[in-house]
Amino acid sequence: MTEKAPFHIFGADRPGRFLVTCDHATNRVPDELGGDLGIAEADMKRHIAYDIGARGVTRELARLLDSPSIETDFSRLVIDPNRGETDPTLVMKLYDGTIIAGNRHADAAEIARRIIAYHRPYHAAYETLAAQRDDVVICAVHSFTPQLKSRPPRPWQVGILSAYDRRFTDPFIKALEASPTMKVEVEQRGERLVIGDNEPYDGHLPGDAIDIHALKHGRLNLLIELRSDLIETEADQLRWAGLLAPILTETLKATGL
Repeated sequence: MTEKAPFHIFGADRPGRFLVTCDHATNRVPDELGGDLGIAEADMKRHIAYDIGARGVTRELARLLDSPSIETDFSRLVIDPNRGETDPTLVMKLYDGTIIAGNRHADAAEIARRIIAYHRPYHAAYETLAAQRDDVVICAVHSFTPQLKSRPPRPWQVGILSAYDRRFTDPFIKALEASPTMKVEVEQRGERLVIGDNEPYDGHLPGDAIDIHALKHGRLNLLIELRSDLIETEADQLRWAGLLAPILTETLKATGL
């Protein structure tokens, strides 16, 4: 049994069409697992444990959109809620060069226990929120590292991921690329605006959260990946939510979806 619900919901009764989600909101390891997974504190602060900055963007974006949000309250190293229950990467034992000692002996029974304790409750609550209205637009917020080990720097400030349903994704990418405020934001950093289309990751992972809650129900959706160095501080998170909210709203209005 977990000591509390493994997720947080904000603004469940807000009237907006969006449902803003954060699958990798925190690096928290529940007390029942010892409060850590036997790895260094520095590793728990890395992207392997959670999506840096994504939680703050999610909360503010939902507030600005007057829409509900849901976020996990456990590290992806405990169990990854953005993976299907049969995915072999559901509970990682080695991640980006770090051995996850607390997962070393996680056998099928332990993985099943974590599914019941963390994974399923989150997805049940997620689906309840998504089903509140027929015209919901699911907007998942994630972040990605500026550079992987031994790889060149990633050029994108924002990546928009999608699968075969691109009804909202395509016009949103065009709106981002045309946005003067987005261009000014990145130019102030001495960069050129680069929007990734299914970059830095492929947008379709069968059994992931978007697949389960959006694609299988025909719901409008998109997944926003923000480069983590852009949203490290609370001020950065509020600013980027403020940049994205009006573009999301105007795209939805302009498309008439």
